[in-house]
Amino acid sequence: MRKFSLIMLIVLMSLVFTSLAYAVEQAAPATGSGMESFAELVFGSGLVKWFKDGGWAMWPILLVTIYGLAYVIWKFIALLTGKVNLNNFLAKVLPLIKEKKYKEALEIAQKARGPVASIVYAGLLKADKGIAAVEKAIENAAMIEMSFLEKGFLELSTAITLAPMLGFLGTVSGMISAFDAIAADRAVDATIVASGIKIALITTQAGLIVAIPVQFFNNMFVTMVDRQVIDMQRASEKVIEALIEA
Repeated sequence: MRKFSLIMLIVLMSLVFTSLAYAVEQAAPATGSGMESFAELVFGSGLVKWFKDGGWAMWPILLVTIYGLAYVIWKFIALLTGKVNLNNFLAKVLPLIKEKKYKEALEIAQKARGPVASIVYAGLLKADKGIAAVEKAIENAAMIEMSFLEKGFLELSTAITLAPMLGFLGTVSGMISAFDAIAADRAVDATIVASGIKIALITTQAGLIVAIPVQFFNNMFVTMVDRQVIDMQRASEKVIEALIEA
């Protein structure tokens, strides 16, 4: 289900950005095309011109933007929906465990969301088999939940790395074109050089514009995951203590 929602998110975002890409590709100022007008209305004439001036390298950067932004949205939603108020959750579950009402505690854990509820549910399923079995079940469930929590970080790192690299590649290509123009004219024209360098640097700017916010969200997600791991540890300790008291 999580994988399906991510695929749907990427498809929807691809459609949005593809409309921009198609509008830019089909845009022709001389003919005043409707697609260009639509793109300028939605994204602004400055952004459309900026994208066109960047050249071919803007297209792979656009794809990386879709890829990275999709994972940012998906990861944010996944972590946000997986967060549970630990104190309220334990306040409901621990008294039931101490009273050996494991069935009621299981129902609460099953209805709750997130990794904390999942490991508590896995542990309570083994409550009648002893503390060692509970600890083993919680440990196994925690490993599975950790694998889910760590999903998406590799993809975010890929977007963070690829975006500026593609920007630098576009810059190098633009500089080569500028020097080719100088060689063709057999003279150094400041206008030709300045124009070529400006176009070349647009791709570097675009790559950094993509990489910087993705890096910010990546760091924020790491912090959110660390907090959930701490909550999982606290919850497991409290549940085991309650089972020992029971």
